[in-house]
Amino acid sequence: MAPAVGAETGPSVTAAARDLVALLEREPAGQVSNSVYETGRLVADAPWLDGHGRRLAYLLAQQSADGSWGPAGGYALVPTASAVQGLLAELVRADPAGTAARAELAAATARGLAALARRLADGTSMPDTPAADLIVPALAARIDAHLTELGGEFGPALPPVDRRRVDAVAALLATDHPVPSKLWHAYEVLGAAAATRTEVTPVEGAVGASPAATAAWLAHRRTPDRAARAYLDAVVARHGGPVPCCTPITTFERSWSLATLVRVGLPVTPSPGLVSELVAALGPDGAATGPGLPTDADTTSATLYALARLGHPVDPASLLRFDLGTHFCTWQGEDGHSITTNAHVLEALGWHARNARDGAERYAPRVTRLAGWLRDAQQPDGQWADRWHASPYYATCCAALALAGYAPAEVADAAVDRAADWVLATQRDDGGWGRWSTTTEETAYAVHVLLGAGRPIRPRVREAVLRALEPLCAEPTEHPPLWHDKDLYTPILIVRAAVIAARRLAFAATETARGGASVPRQQGADQGMITTA
Repeated sequence: MAPAVGAETGPSVTAAARDLVALLEREPAGQVSNSVYETGRLVADAPWLDGHGRRLAYLLAQQSADGSWGPAGGYALVPTASAVQGLLAELVRADPAGTAARAELAAATARGLAALARRLADGTSMPDTPAADLIVPALAARIDAHLTELGGEFGPALPPVDRRRVDAVAALLATDHPVPSKLWHAYEVLGAAAATRTEVTPVEGAVGASPAATAAWLAHRRTPDRAARAYLDAVVARHGGPVPCCTPITTFERSWSLATLVRVGLPVTPSPGLVSELVAALGPDGAATGPGLPTDADTTSATLYALARLGHPVDPASLLRFDLGTHFCTWQGEDGHSITTNAHVLEALGWHARNARDGAERYAPRVTRLAGWLRDAQQPDGQWADRWHASPYYATCCAALALAGYAPAEVADAAVDRAADWVLATQRDDGGWGRWSTTTEETAYAVHVLLGAGRPIRPRVREAVLRALEPLCAEPTEHPPLWHDKDLYTPILIVRAAVIAARRLAFAATETARGGASVPRQQGADQGMITTA
């Protein structure tokens, strides 16, 4: 049954928001779901690391009935290739005696190989996730080598995989030409040529904010590196053996979570120390998601916006280096573009254009241009889709809220209405929303679109929100991974913040909205003077 909506809901939501902020302070590394891909890399490349048996058990437990790992379609390619190669590497190392443990590994490996071969033979599209076009061919080559080592026990080689990208990167690594630093996040699949690159050094112990990249980098060194080993030991201990793709995510987690909570007017007050750390994360080139990753417009924008809404604005000049004229890139040299990055840029620049002393002069033209670009990127049915999240509900939420909050009405209103109509048209029979099935996370994004953009609460919207209360107030043991890294993952507190904020909107709407009233647009005061980082 849907929860009763009464006077107690406001305080309970506020308390949940305060508890979340306390977690941001208490666990600065961040909370990220474990990754089949990354765990498979440690099984293959770092069996000496504590927790090896637990990582093997995790891989076996995560295998689907069809033999694959990960969600449907192309999203299964990367985790399945990693898990299969990791299990094959373990079989190559294992005692050939016919033990029960080896038989279990062999059976899982055979099912995984068959699933991977089917997808490659069928021409399953490569997912638009970081380094997928490097990971899959690199691991396919390693799998074929293991199949040869095991003497045909598991059948023939895999179907051919397009190696043009991985071969081009290998050729670049063999030169003295500069290499994009974002490649180091996938150092583990770059091969021996990566070992020649002296510019790769750990930051806070991590190579590319990745356990797999850090372990591979350690394997290439002739002398130990205590900071890198301490980073790996800490990640393994924190997650109990399996590991996430990207950690720590301190600035990313804090900025996204706080921005989401203050956007709907929740009274959260992070400590002065946390605020100072967010300000310090904004260097002259912006902020990065994790140590060893390049600065990016997405994290920079979210950090700027969170600080501004908390009353500690910082001039957003660092964002201008990502300006391509028509829109903003996530990082220099990006292939393609990101809807959600540009939505976050619109919020960050829009706030300053509206509130800073000289903001209108400096940033208003960019805000108008970027708002038009976002509107024009909307799909005919009213949704947006993006490269950083598997669900269109996330992209639609980001774009609709940014346009509603900071675009001229003649640009925003029709686009936001089309987005709301698409959300209403795609509500599931159980009252929730989701790409593959109803999830609490995607239901939260849908509620944000319907209630967070300041549009009148039509009877159809009110009815949809009432139906959504049950899935929105569900407490799943874990949220299905929907965010893009090397495979799909969940930034747990960021998702929790979105759900808490959506509950705030839903409870307010069901308690107070009457006869066409609307939930206030961009709740919370836009105030604070500009400071410099």
